[in-house]
Amino acid sequence: MARLAQTAGLTDIQQEILSTVRDFVDKEIIPVATELEHRDEYPQAIVDGLRELGLFGLMIPEEYGGLGESLLTYALCVEEIARGWMSVSGIINTHFIVAYMLKQHGTQEQKDHFLPRMAAGDIRGAFSMSEPGLGSDVSAITSKAVKDGEEYVLNGQKMWLTNGGTSSLVAVLVRSDEGHPEGTAPHKSMTTFLIEKEPGFGEVRPGLTIPGKIEKMGYKGVDTTELIMDGLRLPADRVLGGVTGRGFYQMMDGVEVGRVNVAARGCGVAQRAFELGIQYAQQRHTFGKAIAQHQAIQFKLAEMATKVEAAHAMMVNAARKKDSGERNDLEAGMAKYLASEYCKEVVEDAFRIHGGYGFSKEYEIERLYREAPMLLIGEGTAEIQKMIIGRRLLEEYRFQG
Repeated sequence: MARLAQTAGLTDIQQEILSTVRDFVDKEIIPVATELEHRDEYPQAIVDGLRELGLFGLMIPEEYGGLGESLLTYALCVEEIARGWMSVSGIINTHFIVAYMLKQHGTQEQKDHFLPRMAAGDIRGAFSMSEPGLGSDVSAITSKAVKDGEEYVLNGQKMWLTNGGTSSLVAVLVRSDEGHPEGTAPHKSMTTFLIEKEPGFGEVRPGLTIPGKIEKMGYKGVDTTELIMDGLRLPADRVLGGVTGRGFYQMMDGVEVGRVNVAARGCGVAQRAFELGIQYAQQRHTFGKAIAQHQAIQFKLAEMATKVEAAHAMMVNAARKKDSGERNDLEAGMAKYLASEYCKEVVEDAFRIHGGYGFSKEYEIERLYREAPMLLIGEGTAEIQKMIIGRRLLEEYRFQG
């Protein structure tokens, strides 16, 4: 829909990139997304197309073979891709976060080694913080790295890796007590390791196993997995940034931009739900007229469109804040919270407009109805976002009494 979710102040290059991506989504993703999703099939042809467009290197600097674009450009591309099929945007997101962390925190050797191949799409990234016994409580991580000569030995189990099977590079956050005396705050004794592996399932390198795909209600096509480290040996030069104890801050920086990405995904899914709802409302007739002519449906459409606009505006604001070099955890938290909640509401309203047909797998809205809930928990639940927002507001508006 040309009227909703427009972004002012874009350059000609940004507009050209977005036009190309939108055309790709309309022609290559939307026509096949529901069929692939119902089969839980990895969209290899779509991923190959995105690779040809250069989207795997969208934010990687030109010196490493990427396009050197901004977070705003990336987020707007994600919004378009999620409008076609949210799972595809997930495939790109985890890759992007690892590339971003390397760009911001990696050693020069690490950047030279990984970024050119990531820009080309030859290396696909995944990242991992969560474990079976914890969700948002990152301080409770039990996976551990122990120094053994010139190497580290990693043991533990990680959970909810997007691209866990198809990736060839995983950024993993573990505890590393070396150099950190007992009693050190948990977030100061964590390290991010860069693990190279073979794509696939089973033992993908000595000491590292990807058991298989986790069956999910939605968010299908993309592989979500566990990761088991049992005596995994890594050289010291695979510590991100070359220094232990900085992993928590590195991961949080990556998650911060990841929250903008999730907000963009929520915007894209909500836009598609609105498109489906307003189209169906003009085709379906009851009591002698299109249901779009009933005031109750018009009210619903008005609320849906307003939510799409509001979520898009907050997502754009959060991306621009980060691009300016300013701290954006407040804006990113707000954008992620609002966009995911509004996405759920817009999708449900479109589902209601479809009536009984919305419950049929023949209609696209059925897929969106199962996909939207993932956004409520991805990159931190609504409750976590509220904690972040509340704490930052208290910092900004500290009472001087």
